[in-house]
Amino acid sequence: MKVDRVKPGEGIESAYLWHIVKGLGVTVGHTVRQLVGSQPVQTKEYPEVRKEMPEGYRGKHRLLQKESGDPKCTACMMCATVCPAACIHIEAGEHPDPKVEKFPVSFDIDLLKCVFCGMCVEACPVDAIRMDSGVYTFADFQRDDFVVHKDELLRTPSQWSDPV
Repeated sequence: MKVDRVKPGEGIESAYLWHIVKGLGVTVGHTVRQLVGSQPVQTKEYPEVRKEMPEGYRGKHRLLQKESGDPKCTACMMCATVCPAACIHIEAGEHPDPKVEKFPVSFDIDLLKCVFCGMCVEACPVDAIRMDSGVYTFADFQRDDFVVHKDELLRTPSQWSDPV
């Protein structure tokens, strides 16, 4: 049985080599233009210089408070029910005030499971949860540190001023 062999420089090897050289040419061209100064530098010195995110960009969650300091959340479980990632866990409890039916004893969000879709914000009937904190990057060493609890959610401020 005779096997046809591809000669060096023919076929797929030459195609790969040509595309590698072409890509390197583009990279070297951009580098030279930035060094000469004819093209502005595109690199940001992150984290010292951070990109300004537009209003409405979804970031870390926050819970709003009533004037009394209690969470606005009524523990209706709408946000946890509608969440496609099932990253919100709420435990409801009876409020000592008879005028208030329920309140969240615990309100936890696992940021590693969250897909930041904003459906929890849309589903909340009392506008208790928002994603406008301005925190977009998360880094930590342990998985448990990415679970945000009620106390931290209540302390997280808004990036923009709240509309009245």
